[in-house]
Order: sequence, then C-alpha cells, then structure tokens
Amino acid sequence: MWRLVSAALALFGAFLSPALAQQQPQRSECLAMANAAPRVMSVAFRQATAAAEVEITYAGHSTYTIDTPGGLRIATDYSGAYQVGRLPDVATMNRAHSTHYTLFPDKRIPHVLHGWSEDGKPAIVSERIGDTFIRNVTTDIRRYFGDDAGTDMIRDGNSIFIFEVAGLCIGHLGHLHHKLDDSHFAQIGRLDIVMVPIDGTYTMSLDGISEITKRLRSSVVLPMHRFATPLDDFMRRIGQQFEIDRRLERSFRMSRDALPSKPTVIILDGV
Repeated sequence: MWRLVSAALALFGAFLSPALAQQQPQRSECLAMANAAPRVMSVAFRQATAAAEVEITYAGHSTYTIDTPGGLRIATDYSGAYQVGRLPDVATMNRAHSTHYTLFPDKRIPHVLHGWSEDGKPAIVSERIGDTFIRNVTTDIRRYFGDDAGTDMIRDGNSIFIFEVAGLCIGHLGHLHHKLDDSHFAQIGRLDIVMVPIDGTYTMSLDGISEITKRLRSSVVLPMHRFATPLDDFMRRIGQQFEIDRRLERSFRMSRDALPSKPTVIILDGV
C-alpha cells in the first residue's frame, strides 16, 4: 500500500515540479553581488571566465545591441529604425515616442519585451533567455501631446532594463524623466555598464542624469540620446572621477575581468 502511495506522490511531484519552477522568481546575480561582501576570487577562476565577453554596438539614438557569448543578440529601445547586421533575438522597448518602440516589430524577432503595461499595472520582466537574465525596474514617464487627459506623468510607463550575462550587469535607463529614489537604486543593484540619455531636455536635465550617473558609479558609462549635447557639459557635471574614452568604432568587447579600474565614459563615434 505504501509503495503505491509513494509512487503516486512521486508521479504527482514530477508533474508539479516544472510548474512550481516556473512560478519561482528568477534570482538576480547583480542584486546579490551588490548586497554581498567582497569575495576573494581565485586566479584560476578569473582565467577561466576571462574569455566570456559581450560585444556592445551603438546603433543610434537609444538603441544599443548586445551580443552575448551564447550567441544571443539584444537590441534596446528597439524601433526598427536603427539596425546593425542581423535582426535581434530580443527587442526591449519603451513607449516615450516612436523612435523607442514599434507596435509592429518584425515577426522573426522571437522575444519582444515592452517596458510598459496596457492595464495600468507595472510591467514585470524577469526571465532567462539563452545565456542572459533580463529584468526591469519601472519609472514614471511624462505624457506627450495626444495622450489621454489626466496627470502629467504616466506611472510606471518607462522601464530600466537590466541584462545579466557573462558575469556583467548591464543597464539601460530608457527614456528616463525623473530622478531615482532609494527604492529604485535598491531594485537596480550594481551595474557594471550603464547606458544613459544625455540630451538634457527630452528626457531629464543634465544635472539630474549626472547625479544618477555618479550614484550608480558604473565602471563603463555609455551615453545615448546624444543629439547635439556637448559632451564637455556632461563630463563637467559628473566630475573628474570619470575618465573619457572616445573611439572611432561603433562597437567594443568587454568581459568582467577587463572592466576599467576607474569609471570610464566610452563614446562610440562610429555610427
């Protein structure tokens, strides 16, 4: 009798386990590492992971592509207007205006992730795609002409997307319209590489985005939404603790071991 009961429970558990696994929240290594004490890493481990690189390309406006060691291609604030090479496997979008999203993406893109929700609730992105864990932190966004009448801001209408791959924590601030509070920074965690809008008007002021950049203190800062903003204005506001690395290329490769020791703003002028 007990054998029959045990067999039945085991069979039930086999069917139940995958469902429970899908319901379990994914674990963010960037949050865990941000809250953990510094760890000693063996030389052998560092050498073993040194080859795990991502390639980041500035396609234009707010679109960067991230090519992962596992062959995944991610495009940020994807509208289809700024493309480099093949189609992305993952397209993240924000609905600030039509240069940051499209409601009619190419059907060959298997994963389209919206940074907003149509039901008034915060968009929730927390999934592993290939070798990358992707999550979001929502922020509010200003209304534009043609939006429904109401408050000046749409609550949770924008998303900061965070990509965790190859031991790196990569963040894209999206079309950010307001300062971040402590709860936002807690949800973001550590970012090794951050993409920040520096237009100074359409998103937020240069003073505001500079304060956020300084507090995040990422190893690599990638300006976007650049327009005609003098780079010197941005650099003067974030301070001398940041180096500047201006390149004629539109791409670079980075591993966790190769992160610069001093926070560095990388300008990719090859677009």
